[in-house]
Amino acid sequence: MEFTLIFLELFFSAMGLGYPLLLSFFLIITLLGQWVGRMEGWSRFDAFYWSFITALTVGYGDLRPSCRKSKLLALLVATLGIMFTGVFVAVTVAAATEAFHHYMPGARPL
Repeated sequence: MEFTLIFLELFFSAMGLGYPLLLSFFLIITLLGQWVGRMEGWSRFDAFYWSFITALTVGYGDLRPSCRKSKLLALLVATLGIMFTGVFVAVTVAAATEAFHHYMPGARPL
């Protein structure tokens, strides 16, 4: 339990630092999704859903762009999503690594 509390404290502290970057990615992905949704004639919710399914590389395929411009924007959404995920994973790994060093001070890195 102690390790978990240390990890959560470090994680949320680091997320506070990375918040502006993650929020920027979130907003850009959302806006691009709405733009694609407008071109494709989707509802606002469907456009939001599609943008994050694409950005997080899940890609169910239930909604997909058919216009050339929206397909190009889909590439941009996917690229931004990879960066968004990368920042989130990097913060998580850094917090876990630091928590291990706090919890087990004499331990060597793997």
